[in-house]
Amino acid sequence: MVGITTLAALALASYRGTQLVVHDSIGDPIRDRVIAWHERRPNSRFRNAIVTLIACTYCAGWWVSGLALLAYLLVADEWTGTPLLVHALEWFAVAGGQALLNRWDDTRDRGAA
Repeated sequence: MVGITTLAALALASYRGTQLVVHDSIGDPIRDRVIAWHERRPNSRFRNAIVTLIACTYCAGWWVSGLALLAYLLVADEWTGTPLLVHALEWFAVAGGQALLNRWDDTRDRGAA
């Protein structure tokens, strides 16, 4: 089982990864291509899902959190020997921390800086 400090570090990493996927300008060319691809067939459910995934902080955050946790578990060799349900709960914990950080980021006063 992953400790609380590791879960917090994974939540911070997932928050940053989510910002990279959804908001950072480095991803603009890829997001622009996906949006142009979507506009050619706007009624496609698959294309709608992909655009939602890269545009929604909470949608992308869920998957980024899962990937960050999976990478950690595999690299730290903590995947085996732990029930899958425990890893699922860890995913919820990391995603929850990431979502709280994104919520805080979305609601803080941007004009105060």
